[in-house]
Amino acid sequence: MKNLKVKPLTKDQIIISFDRLTRFKNPQTKYLRVFCDILTSNLIEPKYKKTDLENLNYEELKNLAEYVINFSLAALGYDLTDDYLINQRLYDYEKSTFNINSETEKLLKNKINYKAGLDFININSPQNLQWLKMLAASSDIKEDRFKFSLHFPIEKVIIAEGATEETLLPQFAKVCGCDFDKSGIYILSAGGKNQVVKLYYELIERIKLPIFILLDKDAKENLDQIMPKLRPQDKIHLLACGEFEDLLPLELVRKTLEYELHNISTLELDMLNEPMPRVKILEEVFKTRGMHEFKKAEFARMIKDKISSKSDISPEIQQIIDEITNSDQEIHTT
Repeated sequence: MKNLKVKPLTKDQIIISFDRLTRFKNPQTKYLRVFCDILTSNLIEPKYKKTDLENLNYEELKNLAEYVINFSLAALGYDLTDDYLINQRLYDYEKSTFNINSETEKLLKNKINYKAGLDFININSPQNLQWLKMLAASSDIKEDRFKFSLHFPIEKVIIAEGATEETLLPQFAKVCGCDFDKSGIYILSAGGKNQVVKLYYELIERIKLPIFILLDKDAKENLDQIMPKLRPQDKIHLLACGEFEDLLPLELVRKTLEYELHNISTLELDMLNEPMPRVKILEEVFKTRGMHEFKKAEFARMIKDKISSKSDISPEIQQIIDEITNSDQEIHTT
């Protein structure tokens, strides 16, 4: 390594690299991407193109990237240490969470001097970086996750069809006494019922964690596609009616519209009682006001701000939260 010529990473580049290495992503994918980006940008001699790096074995790739990161930390004036507790804990976590082959293990078994760069991480940093900092000294990682709402380590994954569920489920759960950040519950929006199936198929090949799948009522065909591959630790909930928006209590929708529209008319209130899909009704309400096009994700953010008590939670939403939190794994509740 003595003959390497390096352009040191900046503080911001190191933070970005640490962030990307500790996200909830397939380890092989994220480590290769981060290491290759570092080497193509900051290793001056020898100079590698991305195609060159593809031909390097993982051990050599890891050693080069590790050297550039540690060289950069030293160049910024930080003392490198021989304390690799963070590295070991990251390795243990990735191994317990993902299905990892022997080649990917080479990437995980690195000596990146995380401890030397912990000063870069503060209260405004992403949760995964705050968790990284906690790994340096924590005596009980799960208890600290609960205490500081760190979200990591992740222990359960929820797959939902869209942004509405991704936005509202954590807030509904919090009102019910389960904080997803404290409990390590990670929710993914698949972007449609067909994508739910595709994402589930991908995840069961990659992760060991239990998965909870939430499907709209019209996704019976997708349910049938998933069932043959459903693992014992996984669960599915098919909505009893329509979409997730149809589960929202009428009073919660009314008070949200009242706040957003400032004054809701009798006509608009009557529209809410129509036996139609909730999204169709909301589209009509927005149209009568001459507002912009109704968007599910935007409306979900409006609703989220108005959820304050269990009266804002319908029976089926309560059932879904119970199914998510009642499992063999331990879920912390407030």
